[in-house]
Amino acid sequence: MTAASAAPRSKSKVYDRTSPHDHGSAAADDSPCTTREGPWTYLAEPVVPVFEPEFGCLGIAYRKRSAPRPRIHQEGVLPARKMHADEIDISVGTVVRLIAGQFPHWAGLPLRRVPSTGTVNALFRLGPDLVVRLCRVPWAAGDEAEEQRWLRQLAPYLPVAIPAPVAVGQPTDEYPWTWSILRWLPGTNPVPGNLAAPATLAEELAEFVSAFRTIGIPDGPGAYRGGPLARLDGQTRGAIAGLTGMIDTDAASAIWDEALEIPTWDGPPTWVHADLLPGNILTLGGRLSAVIDFATVGIGDPACDLIVAWTVLPASVRRAFRSSLGGDDAGWARAHARALSIALGGLHYYRDIEPTLAAEATYTIDEVIADSRAS
Repeated sequence: MTAASAAPRSKSKVYDRTSPHDHGSAAADDSPCTTREGPWTYLAEPVVPVFEPEFGCLGIAYRKRSAPRPRIHQEGVLPARKMHADEIDISVGTVVRLIAGQFPHWAGLPLRRVPSTGTVNALFRLGPDLVVRLCRVPWAAGDEAEEQRWLRQLAPYLPVAIPAPVAVGQPTDEYPWTWSILRWLPGTNPVPGNLAAPATLAEELAEFVSAFRTIGIPDGPGAYRGGPLARLDGQTRGAIAGLTGMIDTDAASAIWDEALEIPTWDGPPTWVHADLLPGNILTLGGRLSAVIDFATVGIGDPACDLIVAWTVLPASVRRAFRSSLGGDDAGWARAHARALSIALGGLHYYRDIEPTLAAEATYTIDEVIADSRAS
């Protein structure tokens, strides 16, 4: 199925994919992905790459933060520990053999691992235009073909690039699940608290969220997030208890207590990305260039995508972001609470594993609490 085969509803805007945001194009010459290529593994002679600290790819660049938050890891340095107990090892050599065995026409391209804070997938850049994406954990594996199907259908509705599917690889004796090859997307992740152009980014994120809400594709899957907040009560309170001494647990508990009284969403089926966190957003020159990782996409509460107001944006542009999208107070309040719940769980789980994710979660918790005190 091609992207054009999903006919949009009349109120939806269909975007011209030949624009500068074309998600099938190669990285721009001035992007971080082409200025420092770093060491590569050629498929004929696999070696383990040595990473360069300033190399930035797939939006994961060297990040600086002036605020005294947990230190974000230096680009090129992979997490010292596995993120999950059931995570499998995926070596460069494994990917070399997968490519050579299933896509021999790409066997001459250089390959290198992409340092990433992604919690589920390992990424390997293949030549200048492609990226190989392989799941590392069994509970998230096997949905590549379905995800690629939705990517093709959703792309015409959206104002910025999203991952463009190229191929799906099959399991082998060495790697147990299906895997994806996608077009490479240049850019860097926004750093919460240190955005280059916050007002512009807020406007462009609002356009993306608004476009998502008008998608007219029927029979979408249920989004990973989007149900009643009450379903998150146990895990949210557990995370608060586990963060005693690290955050203001009284303030977090009070916000969550109030959140459970917010009316639930009962509107029409609405498409949401459901995971607008910094690691899934790419920027070039401070402007939104792409949104990635559509594993969570589906039908759910549209307030889910408003979480970006606290996961990425500063207070100075939050009101303008909300005004651009409209909506009622209940939806904004649900997003406020959901952003807090996500961040609490993230900080509790990743605080000793991945400092970038812990720093981002801390930022969100601080912003949510500050907003509550200011209201």
